[in-house]
Amino acid sequence: MPSVFALADCNNFYVSCERVFNPKLEGKPVVVLSNNDGCVVSRSNEAKALGIKMGAPVFEISGLIKKHGVKIFSSNYALYGDMSQRVMECLSDFAKDVEIYSIDEAFLDLSGFAYENLTDYGRRICSSVKKWTGIPLSIGIAETKTLAKIANKIAKKSPEAKGAFDLTGPLRKDRALLMTDISDIWGIGYSYCAFLERNGVKNALLLRDADTALKGRIKRKMGVWGTRMIDELNGISCYCLETCPQPKKGITASRTFKHPIENVKELKEAIASYISIGAEKLRRENAVTSSLSVFLMTSRFKVEDFYYNIKTVELPVATSDTGELIGYAVRCLENIYKKGCMYKKAGIMFKDLSRNCIQLSLFDKIDRKRSERLMQTLDSINLKMGSGTLAYAATAPGKTKSWHTVFEKRSPFYTTNWEQIPQVL
Repeated sequence: MPSVFALADCNNFYVSCERVFNPKLEGKPVVVLSNNDGCVVSRSNEAKALGIKMGAPVFEISGLIKKHGVKIFSSNYALYGDMSQRVMECLSDFAKDVEIYSIDEAFLDLSGFAYENLTDYGRRICSSVKKWTGIPLSIGIAETKTLAKIANKIAKKSPEAKGAFDLTGPLRKDRALLMTDISDIWGIGYSYCAFLERNGVKNALLLRDADTALKGRIKRKMGVWGTRMIDELNGISCYCLETCPQPKKGITASRTFKHPIENVKELKEAIASYISIGAEKLRRENAVTSSLSVFLMTSRFKVEDFYYNIKTVELPVATSDTGELIGYAVRCLENIYKKGCMYKKAGIMFKDLSRNCIQLSLFDKIDRKRSERLMQTLDSINLKMGSGTLAYAATAPGKTKSWHTVFEKRSPFYTTNWEQIPQVL
């Protein structure tokens, strides 16, 4: 049975989430900003039409914002995460298997479907998700994941597609590949793009129809991954759906500060906070870490005063205990802290993750059973009462912190906070 994949991709996802709860934003230019309200990370079509680029610093587009009345929002990750979960639950009603690829994308397995017209089925998915969640979708359908990505781009850009584009027909496929620039193929970065262009490959059709000599050069440069890409463009599926998420290889929690920080006490509070975030993720994954790193850096734009350092410690017993990890992290910080530096970024990394099966040390002085019960209680209270309700004193809970990420224009937590649920009057 031939494979058929559908890639469902939410349109301008962060902006769309804001519009669900603020319909007055429809038809107006809207942008959502990154942490500390620094750069543009999501744009409405109206904002794109004004020439606002993804990643543009806010100060560079302040003139456009004032001239055209662009609506600005800080990132509201709690809202976006919850809306993403709702969209994914809706998509699971339309396919036997769903792979959640990112916060706003999912692959669906449509192999063996009885529907003769996959385009109509794709449009039905789009209209249903829009009706149930308010989030607009685009759907690309094809025999492989790579082709489904290309089909999705066409569905987004072409008004005639009406939200869904089926690329399983041979003639339609040739035209689509001819129009697809080599840089727009899934997984091709700057280096591989430059290599392919030097070899005369300007679009996806030329890559698909590469001759034996060119295939050899591609394999030598790009390895088996390059060979699989050509196969995928030829309709030979090399990547199946991954319905079971792969265990994480590492966890990182870091932030860029709005204003540089010199005070070591404030840096310790920040590091303790990042440890709390990372440790919670560990426990959610039912994992423990046996390696912890802490890093500090000043602004990379001040080359003459630039300072970066990292300290890694191998833990005697793998753990996910927040308090224990905070202790290790603070000692790491003290080891790399350099007085007089104005730090712009700090963070922590957990490596060598394993499932929560702890190999005890003969000299371990920590009551692991008690630690496990304490962490379960901590997570349970924060899940029920809200993140950060119960926290370690080292994170300075309730205190105004200079290292906190700035969200000056964040919308309410419409779906995750009882006090901020929209009222119908």
